Amino acid sequence: MTRILLLGLGRWGVNHLRVLHSLPVELFVCDLQAKHLEAARKLGIAESRLSTDHKNFVAGVEAVVVVTPAQTHFDLCRSFLEAGKDVFVEKPVTLVSPEAKQLTELATKQQRILQVGHIFRYDTASEWLREAVQAGRFGRVNLLRSNFSGFKRPRSDSGVSFADAIHFADLFNYLLGGPPRRVSAMMKDFLGRGMDDASLISLEYETPRGTTWGLIETNYFLPGKFREVTVVGSELTAVCDYNVSQYKIKTFANKHVRQGNEFRAEEGALRQIECAPEEPLLAELRAFLESIQTRTPPRADGWAGYDSIRVLEAAMESAKTGRTVELKG
Repeated sequence: MTRILLLGLGRWGVNHLRVLHSLPVELFVCDLQAKHLEAARKLGIAESRLSTDHKNFVAGVEAVVVVTPAQTHFDLCRSFLEAGKDVFVEKPVTLVSPEAKQLTELATKQQRILQVGHIFRYDTASEWLREAVQAGRFGRVNLLRSNFSGFKRPRSDSGVSFADAIHFADLFNYLLGGPPRRVSAMMKDFLGRGMDDASLISLEYETPRGTTWGLIETNYFLPGKFREVTVVGSELTAVCDYNVSQYKIKTFANKHVRQGNEFRAEEGALRQIECAPEEPLLAELRAFLESIQTRTPPRADGWAGYDSIRVLEAAMESAKTGRTVELKG
């Protein structure tokens, strides 16, 4: 079995612990805070496989799963890749794009797997949307609209754009096959933390079928929990609610039909799309194991992480300057 080191047992790290413990791996667990290791003890993980110092285990494992604060990702991942380990790192891969690029190039040089925790790529609903977009079932995709909001405790290692908007920035890249050409944004720091806690990001994608406009809304204030994406095409519209376990997608065969100098709004058939209720975290960690075993690049590789950081950096520059930012390359 693959020997894996899980590094970090914070709010999200305990979910990685639960899922990894269910997979056929030899699991070692580290956290700087000794009290956090109690979660691993409760699962029956032997004391000899627990530590507050990851250096005790690195030499004896094939891969590392990094679920630590974002500002630690670059140094940790670089050291693991240089040591010849395959690495899964939670998003954002780093906080600046040059470091993300450096890690991705290092992984290639070392012939190591680098997978980034862009979990929405591993949701079965996202797979349906991507296949439908690529197959032309939407016709020309005019608009991608998303909302990743809800009243919750703000993260302390990054603003809401890097914590939450990055999810759908990456998902839009995945659905359309690459990053946008232009980015504009507004961001606010209502809580006075020195980091954004509300953002509106506008993206312009150039696709073979024309320009697609993307909108991402994120904040820590709206009552409830919103994880929604709408794909608006010339032939079909889909609304996807990622909070739903099975019937996440509804499609509407709505069209605007020209009549002389005017348009008529024709409402078409409504369908519910059944998606396999598989836990995305389980799917992406299983995919990481498969990449380790087969040496095939993951769906969410280092370049995906790099592109998502580039989008967020452009959004932050736009929010600061009030100008639309062009993405080069």
